Amino acid sequence: MANIIIIVLLVILEGLAVSYLYRAKKKGKTCIGCPYSDSCGKKNKMQ
Repeated sequence: MANIIIIVLLVILEGLAVSYLYRAKKKGKTCIGCPYSDSCGKKNKMQ
């Protein structure tokens, strides 16, 4: 029973991480972990 709970928690955490990455990329962030990713030099050079 404990194994099932751990597996469910891991699946939920992985799903939350994937959804965060998806939303961040959809907003146009290039470097997800960087707090300045909206105004990054890389992004400005690409435009």
